[in-house]
Amino acid sequence: MPLRPEELREILERAHPIARDAGALVLEGWRSSLGGPGYQLKAKSDLVTEYDTRCERFLRDAIARTFPSHGVVGEEAEGPQQRDRELVWYLDPIDGTTNFAHGHPFFCIAMGLAAREGDRETPVVGLVIAPGLGTVWSAARGLGATRTSARGTEQLRVSRTAHLEDALLCTGFPANRRASADNNYARFVGIDSITHGVRRCAAAALEICLVADGAYDAFWDLGLKAWDLTAGSVIVTEAGGRVSNMDGTELELHAGRFLASNGALHGAMIETLAQPPSLPPGVA
Repeated sequence: MPLRPEELREILERAHPIARDAGALVLEGWRSSLGGPGYQLKAKSDLVTEYDTRCERFLRDAIARTFPSHGVVGEEAEGPQQRDRELVWYLDPIDGTTNFAHGHPFFCIAMGLAAREGDRETPVVGLVIAPGLGTVWSAARGLGATRTSARGTEQLRVSRTAHLEDALLCTGFPANRRASADNNYARFVGIDSITHGVRRCAAAALEICLVADGAYDAFWDLGLKAWDLTAGSVIVTEAGGRVSNMDGTELELHAGRFLASNGALHGAMIETLAQPPSLPPGVA
């Protein structure tokens, strides 16, 4: 049975203190180990720090106390992966770990709740907290989306950009980009050449929120996991935008090829991304 708006509101309100405390924990470690590596490599270009694992353990414990019937799936797998529950939190304890490890402020904690509806999982609650930026984005299905920062709490609304040539976009690259031919480089350069530009900030959940916030007109990426996109997806849709798989089919949290937009550009983005990637003239 779908959750009622008042149930979603209560879940969101009870999740906010968890996100706030997780943000404070992670902020303690930010820029604390700049004199040394302060991280380990899971794979080339894929870093993990002690704060990734500490934060995930904290989130799991807090969710177990607050929402004992909910499942949890976390990037660092610091506990059982409980995807078989009717309600599942997908957690990224630090999205943008490379940024975090280098003292860059573009990192975040993502908490996304998905509800099982038939054979699909639908994002219904999202919280993304960026401690280095002092900002929290949040939403629940049917209740709108907000940003809380030094400016106070404000409603989110996607941009009204209607033409790709006027758009500012964002994307990312898979962790195995050095070895994979499907690394998004050609798409990045090609689309950058026909728009106001394509940014790459390396924290997908945060970047998806910036589509909801109207700062970006669209975001696409390859190889994302459910913990990267569940929270941001509900925030974008509640801000008036649209999310889908990259080919325009209905969003599947585990498909990996993700597109978020202001809605007006969604068709143009699908068409452009479907074309064989090519480099513009003058680019080797």
